[in-house]
Amino acid sequence: MKGLGIALIVIGLIGVIYGGISWTTRDTVLDAGPIEITKNETERIPLPPIVGAVCLVAGTLLLMRRSQA
Repeated sequence: MKGLGIALIVIGLIGVIYGGISWTTRDTVLDAGPIEITKNETERIPLPPIVGAVCLVAGTLLLMRRSQA
């Protein structure tokens, strides 16, 4: 439960501060000897701030409940 609470807090903070999770992947389009052409693609999972706030509150409640038990 403690790990789930911490994970929810981290996801909540990411949602509130950054508005989602994004990452960049690099794909090789052409590789012909010394010539290499690559393409960067940015992918994103949008996370509305309200969902981030709910995750933050839920994670905090889980940690508080766990410490009382």
